[in-house]
Amino acid sequence: MNPKKLIILFLLCTPGLWLSAQTHISPRSCINFNREWKYMRGDIKGAEQPTYNDREWESTGIPHSFSIPYFMSNEFYIGYGWYRKLFRLTEEDLSQKIFLEFDGVFQEAEIFINGQQAGRHVGGYTGFQADISSLVQAGDNLVAVRVNNIWKPNVAPRAGEHVFSGGIYRNVRLTKKSPIHIDWYGTFVTTPDLGRNQGKASTVRVETKICNHSDKDGEYRLVTRILSPEGKVIATVENKETLAAHSAKTVFQTTKRLRTPSLWHPEHPVLYKVISSLYKGKELLDCDETAFGFRWFEWTADQGFFLNGKHLFFKGANVHQDQAGWGDAVTEAAMRRDVRMMKEAGFDLIRGSHYPHAPAFSKACDEEGMLFWSEAPFWGIGGFQPDGYWNASAYPASEKDYKGFEESALQQLKEMIRIHRNHPSIVTWSMCNEAFFSTPEAIPGVRHLLERMVKLSRQLDPTRPAAIGGAQRPLGKDRIDLIGDIAGYNGDGATLSDFQQPAIPSVISEYGSTTAERPGAYIPGWGDLKKNDGWKGLHWRSGQAIWCGFDHGSIAGNRLGKMGIVDYFRIPKRSWYWYRNEYARVAPPEWPQEGTPAQLKLEASETTGVQADGTDDVQLTVSVLDSDGRRLSNSPSVQLKIVSGPGEFPTGRSITFEKNSDIRILDGQAAIAFRSYYAGTAVIEATSPGLAPARIEILFEGAPTYEPGLTPVAKERPYQRFVRKAHKETVQTFGRNNPTFSSSQQEAQNAGLAADGNSTTYWQAAANDASPSWTLDTEKGLILRNIHVCFPKAEIYRYVIEVSEDNERWNTVLNKLNTTIAEQEARISFKVQEAPVNARFIRIRFVNKSPAAIAEVEVSGIVRD
Repeated sequence: MNPKKLIILFLLCTPGLWLSAQTHISPRSCINFNREWKYMRGDIKGAEQPTYNDREWESTGIPHSFSIPYFMSNEFYIGYGWYRKLFRLTEEDLSQKIFLEFDGVFQEAEIFINGQQAGRHVGGYTGFQADISSLVQAGDNLVAVRVNNIWKPNVAPRAGEHVFSGGIYRNVRLTKKSPIHIDWYGTFVTTPDLGRNQGKASTVRVETKICNHSDKDGEYRLVTRILSPEGKVIATVENKETLAAHSAKTVFQTTKRLRTPSLWHPEHPVLYKVISSLYKGKELLDCDETAFGFRWFEWTADQGFFLNGKHLFFKGANVHQDQAGWGDAVTEAAMRRDVRMMKEAGFDLIRGSHYPHAPAFSKACDEEGMLFWSEAPFWGIGGFQPDGYWNASAYPASEKDYKGFEESALQQLKEMIRIHRNHPSIVTWSMCNEAFFSTPEAIPGVRHLLERMVKLSRQLDPTRPAAIGGAQRPLGKDRIDLIGDIAGYNGDGATLSDFQQPAIPSVISEYGSTTAERPGAYIPGWGDLKKNDGWKGLHWRSGQAIWCGFDHGSIAGNRLGKMGIVDYFRIPKRSWYWYRNEYARVAPPEWPQEGTPAQLKLEASETTGVQADGTDDVQLTVSVLDSDGRRLSNSPSVQLKIVSGPGEFPTGRSITFEKNSDIRILDGQAAIAFRSYYAGTAVIEATSPGLAPARIEILFEGAPTYEPGLTPVAKERPYQRFVRKAHKETVQTFGRNNPTFSSSQQEAQNAGLAADGNSTTYWQAAANDASPSWTLDTEKGLILRNIHVCFPKAEIYRYVIEVSEDNERWNTVLNKLNTTIAEQEARISFKVQEAPVNARFIRIRFVNKSPAAIAEVEVSGIVRD
């Protein structure tokens, strides 16, 4: 074989392809394809054609989002965007199979090569590849990608409280392989004997899918080597396989028993590698690398979670993928920083809310030592609206959409499992989050789809259980929590009687929901876990996960988005320090105070060796100091600007932080991620009127060198909050299936029955409750329009109805403490012309000796940003 064919021409390859001295270099090449794209918003006729003139388009890099710069607006551009990129191939390249690999495009991608369609993928959170072999030519080639993020009734998810910006927002690679090769994510590694042997020994079972895209049948050798963490070959298995032309097969191999492997654990995340080599005789055709770990776990209904034979009550955090300015288009380095921040605070599990995260995120969990709950994108939102936007019924309202939607959900579940199945950090596949936020008529469909998803999950990966996330509704006979192998309960699911010691393993998949602007209070925000000291853990629960780790963009507005213990710019709130003190035993710093600002301090997460390829970036943090160098809480306007060299902020070559803007400086600090697609030294200066400035230098490498005046620079992108269109304020209805809480309850008359959409069921306080009360959490900041309360029967109820924005300070909106009139319902209307009444929580307090029972509560209002 020509040695030149063995040169690896890559900047990024996932999985990686380094081999020990005892193996061969792979002939496959995997090239980072993130640099030097052109982008234009809109649906551009003819943009797929090589002759189209894109000179006026924006020069950009991947990851990219339609919404950049994005800073937590509840609205975002919905429509089309086009991407174009030129690349060259040689005649030698054309003898290979050539693929484009995408880690994520939201949500529909059409791939064109030299004007011809090469592929299409629908589903915004899972990767895919396009075979472009038949459409490329020697010399110049054009790839064009038409992307749209238009809501569709038969594509999952139909709903959610995140944001759904379009774009090629994860990595892209160009991969060249022999026509006979190992398939894309075609290797599945398990350690089947490890648990039985209590971690002392195990074989390694490897399933490898090999493909023959040639015109000839052939006999091939698949050699699979297991490498220790030090890179030593510790086991080898070889198979000879006959493979017909234009066919594929899965090869099953099992190694000898490996004794005393080092076990993967959050405290010692040890990783091994599988090197899969495919030969024709002595000629190496393809080689692939897969990282894996030796670990086993058990979920039990009565004793909780066990990892490597030892009980572990995990402490988790829910994590969304987006970050300030860049939205969903974050780098691998930024993902890793997120994992590290949760790790530093003492958490040992992340719930990937509420969709499959990038492969790089799972890899970071593997390497940093973080258990990972990976979730499929079947998702609901309270107060849902008719079809047309991501606040619709989670499951289709129309029968014509049932089949397509179910196939979409199953497709993305299948893709999630295939892409992420070898990551030892993943301990469950979750099917959904709060899918019960569907029209009542759709609940049978919800159950049917979850049953199909659980069955498929078990079939594709029998080594991990299938979870039902956010399963705290419906109550009674229609409950969905027992459909899978694990039940995850959000909010009041921690306290509702139906879900205490269920028949299957269980977790609190969300608790807390403390809304705060940084710095916030030095508190944990236990929320629903405060009752009966549930935050300390119950022996039958496996663990708990706070809502949430980081602030995030939300279609339900800023109030819902600012529930993180770290803000959107990745600066910790004081609650993060509380958890770090409690879990990791690291004392909090001294809080900054007001003072006399004199200077700025500018810091970076890294200053050298930063890759200029879209996988890497740096986190810049600017602090306000006094003349002695002490941090202050004063928050003057601060600008960061590139003085010289390459790089970009989400807003272009500069960014300005102001106290009362979306691009915020708070408590004396501001931060942003900074990236480059060209090599060189970026000099960045922080300035503020009247203060001594600060400078920092960042060295980028791994790309063509930046040349002033010649290299394209980032387009200036002045921030303006996006408004889709002028529209009237929509009144939404809440109550059914929202979280509820009560001072007490009689058996089988729990709080949730007063908000289940069924007026024949009801909550009733315990007979000995001297101060009965019932509370509804709409989970939204509302301008109230109506409150409707139904009682089980007509009686003389003495009560007050109160409303609150924070569950602490209450305002009375109806007082019937002294009534003598029997009633079965109460209605309150809030006039539009009067001063608005804002609330999230609705509470009904009864006086002692009054009947204390509620059949149903319904609240309507306009969601505030």
